[in-house]
Amino acid sequence: MKATLIVRRYDPESGKPPYDQTYTVAVGESEVVLDALIKIREEQDGSLALRCSCRSAICGSCAMNMNGHPGLACKTKVAALSPHGEPVQVGPGGNLPVIKDLVVDMGPFWSKVRQVTPWLRPGAPPPANEEYRVPNERMLDLSGMMACIMCGACVMACTVLEAEQGQGGKPDEGFLGPAALAKALRFVGDPRDGTSRERLEALMGGGGIWDCTHCFECVQRCPKGVAPMDRILELRRRAVDAGFTDHNGVRHAQAFVDSIRKHGQLDENYLARKSVTFGELFQMMPVALRMLLAGKMPPMFPHNLPGDSREDVKRIFEAMEEEKPA
Repeated sequence: MKATLIVRRYDPESGKPPYDQTYTVAVGESEVVLDALIKIREEQDGSLALRCSCRSAICGSCAMNMNGHPGLACKTKVAALSPHGEPVQVGPGGNLPVIKDLVVDMGPFWSKVRQVTPWLRPGAPPPANEEYRVPNERMLDLSGMMACIMCGACVMACTVLEAEQGQGGKPDEGFLGPAALAKALRFVGDPRDGTSRERLEALMGGGGIWDCTHCFECVQRCPKGVAPMDRILELRRRAVDAGFTDHNGVRHAQAFVDSIRKHGQLDENYLARKSVTFGELFQMMPVALRMLLAGKMPPMFPHNLPGDSREDVKRIFEAMEEEKPA
């Protein structure tokens, strides 16, 4: 089949802004985007820059945007992106500086991973002449996180990082991002580490676990099923269980639950009042006024779900509380 690839090009040495270049290349039904790009580079345009290594979805170096979403070019079939011969858009991964064409600077990515101290800091040593035996079930719990190949696809897809950089933020600042936080849980959850509490306390700060907005992009784009957002939610649960509750994110989550439990649906006014401190609420008054003038202010008195539906919601809460471990 003939495939049309529209590739985002950028050469900083030329002084020109990024532009799109269209290529047509013959590919087989089973060939992947990386195969097509290598053919283009070897047969049509040797100046095309891309990064690849194992070609087996192990090294993670060929992560890039394909039809607007990041993934591994060595794992994504051209036919899956172009079932009816549509052009395939290929570009560098988002949220990271572009070096040239499809090659991005992974420096900010690794900088954020280093910020979570991705190594063990042992606690009490085992008795003399004995090795530290980790229970098998504890390591099985960590195995999902250890599947991460550090490709950066989740970071490239992260809408929080995209919003921060859209507002002038730098790639190596702000939200730690899904990959670094998933890596953090790998060490927070390791029974050999003696600093889990200190790690959780650090992650409660700005750019930490409460900055995730639950967009699910990192879950959908991870090529190894690590589900970084689920790891972030687990870090939140562990932090709350450890007593770190003085945070707007914790108050927001609790207010959300209380509102649903009481009314069967969300009371947005209650959520705003309970999520922030009084001083922060006062600072938000100009925003509230603009919302009121624009007709966007939520109702002052919440609407309850009909009685039967509200009782169904309450029963769900009761069932979940009964299933909680003691």
